[in-house]
Amino acid sequence: MQPASRWTIPIHSRVRLRRVNSDFSKPYPPDGGEKLWWDRLKAALGTTSSDFVNATLVQIQNASRMPSGGISETSVNAVLAFVEAAEPKNEIEAALAIQMACTHAVTMAVLSRAGGAYGGDRHVAIMASAGARLLRAFATQVETMRRLRQGGTQVIRVERIEVSDTAQALIGNINLQRQGV
Repeated sequence: MQPASRWTIPIHSRVRLRRVNSDFSKPYPPDGGEKLWWDRLKAALGTTSSDFVNATLVQIQNASRMPSGGISETSVNAVLAFVEAAEPKNEIEAALAIQMACTHAVTMAVLSRAGGAYGGDRHVAIMASAGARLLRAFATQVETMRRLRQGGTQVIRVERIEVSDTAQALIGNINLQRQGV
């Protein structure tokens, strides 16, 4: 069973787009209620800043351009769904989640072009190589998010221990408890 969404509007319609010009579309709520919708966007992006939400929506639109130059409303909503699923706690996590969503979308587009085998073997090799680099970038982004949330851990592994004939050594887990004085 899937967890309930924080959104009260249907999953497929987080944002609607109204074309302003060839380079920009104005996002608006799919169901009216602009204040409530804006607050939900802020919560989904882990921010209290309207400026951050505005900038993010512009960035997502820029990343959601179709080959014909138009902006894909489906792509914008997919990025927002991805970000919402990541549950960012702040703007840094939201920015990383957006990068992850965009990297994923581009990776899938590149891999679909590689699978079509258009342009011959050289084209397939180029697309496969680009896909591999994008997959590596996505894995790095996932690891970065994990470290950001859980903190970095450092592990020290001792590979070799040498003890001279006259020395004493204690090897293993040592738990020293101080006795009452």
